[in-house]
Amino acid sequence: MNKIDAFVNEQLKETVPAFSIGDTVRVHNRIKEGTRERIQMFEGTVIARHGGGISETFTVRRVTYGVGVEKTFPLHSPNVDGIDVIRRGKVRRAKLYYLRDRVGKASKVKEKI
Repeated sequence: MNKIDAFVNEQLKETVPAFSIGDTVRVHNRIKEGTRERIQMFEGTVIARHGGGISETFTVRRVTYGVGVEKTFPLHSPNVDGIDVIRRGKVRRAKLYYLRDRVGKASKVKEKI
């Protein structure tokens, strides 16, 4: 194993929560402001997952005050403190980009029972 692979395996998180596209998740994001550090929550629907290994990312979308907000988080980042799955979504697509055009109840994802 070369040095790059050893470094990548060292940086991977051991426990990654099982979540998929369409799930509503709460991401605990570590924010650094000057010398202080705090954890900010971002709750929304997972609309995409990209890549694999150390470079895997996921995109979370929510609507706040009538404005759609999307954030892309690296899965193995030390700034992502935790991911809580709030509810499971029932979807038939790998990417839910069509939710960007939907407003109100039409943008909801059915819950998997």
